[in-house]
Amino acid sequence: MANPAEKLYDMRREHDYFIGIDSDGCAFDTMEIKHKECFIPNTINYWDLQPVSKYAREAAEFVNLYSKWRGINRFPALINVIDLLSERTECIERGFSAPDLTELRKWIETETKLANPALEARVRDNPTPLMKRTLDWSVAVNDTIANLVRNVPPFPYLRESLGKMNEGCDVIVVSATPGEALDREWNEHGIDGFVKVIAGQEMGTKKEHLGIAALKGYDRNKMLMIGDAPGDLKAARANGILFYPINPGNEESSWKRFYGEAYDKFIRGEYEGEYEAGLIAEFDGYLPKTPPWKKQEGRI
Repeated sequence: MANPAEKLYDMRREHDYFIGIDSDGCAFDTMEIKHKECFIPNTINYWDLQPVSKYAREAAEFVNLYSKWRGINRFPALINVIDLLSERTECIERGFSAPDLTELRKWIETETKLANPALEARVRDNPTPLMKRTLDWSVAVNDTIANLVRNVPPFPYLRESLGKMNEGCDVIVVSATPGEALDREWNEHGIDGFVKVIAGQEMGTKKEHLGIAALKGYDRNKMLMIGDAPGDLKAARANGILFYPINPGNEESSWKRFYGEAYDKFIRGEYEGEYEAGLIAEFDGYLPKTPPWKKQEGRI
């Protein structure tokens, strides 16, 4: 079977500078609709969370949108949501019993490509009820996204920024979203031609995407990751490259600043150091670690 990351390995370096861009919540304002209208209803349905649906919605929104976990892969995110529900007082008082996710936890620890193709292979080899249920849920999420998410344009100043980047950088998409959805969304708005590769979850983690790109021989201070979540920053730092944050809730102003200021600093070699540190410190203040209900209960 062909390596899904082959396109990344085959990518030709044409410039001295490299930029990776996350997609959901960074290039497109799709995080809210995907999670609130696609992920959460399917999570409540497939994991029998109807008795605690109010709290399930709160937990899922916190994990996927409004916390330091924002943007993580769907499978660890699911576990985090269930774990938060299992320890929440209101859920305990309603007799909520969390499903045993031990098998899924072990799969996440050992599988390097946390995506449906790998899960399908796991279910074919060992079709246990838990893993089949996880696959059914994940497929349903993808189907709902395909049916519902459309006509969501890229953030203002993204298209202009891509045009600017293309003058002197090799640009790719670096995402944990399924490749099919990425291809559809970037093509729908006619911006797929600005990037050399659209790398989704089937090609590995964001850290792996950036690591493969780094094999092309770019100087690490001439490589930049643009993202809206702590995991994007972590992937950049794991590869020793620079990071530009798209601040959740202030995406337009973040892209405007990138287009008018940050990109030029990056190209001139003035980005690394105090300027980048200031942007990251600002970004760090946007997403909390502690759920608001724990603060209300005084359990921080």
